[in-house]
Amino acid sequence: MGLRHSDHINDPPIVPVTFVMEDPHSLTGKDQPEVTVNAPLGAHLLEVALEAGINIEHACGGVCACSTCHIYVERGMDQISESTEAEEDRVEEAPGLQRNSRLSCQCDVRGKGPIVVRIPAWNRNAVKELPH
Repeated sequence: MGLRHSDHINDPPIVPVTFVMEDPHSLTGKDQPEVTVNAPLGAHLLEVALEAGINIEHACGGVCACSTCHIYVERGMDQISESTEAEEDRVEEAPGLQRNSRLSCQCDVRGKGPIVVRIPAWNRNAVKELPH
């Protein structure tokens, strides 16, 4: 399944987004725990991460049908779109739920930043897991 790309206008990438990775090697193949990139307004954080070479799991292709792209927004919650009821229902399925839990496919960059996101070391792909 392909990734849902945001429909942002051709805005320049000006919003600083830092991805803090608890297990960077599994996400990037490198041991660098933090990556900072600039994102365009309107892009969703999953798309920004993937374009930066950070392979966040996204079993549903970024359409809010699973919880595999679960992240923690540590800074800049007011710089991204608000969560929808559909996202809140899905994120509740993610392990390690916290107040700052979001699905990266649903977080559209709205403000000028900075935004800091933590990617947990674990990930659950509900599509690939065997039923209990």
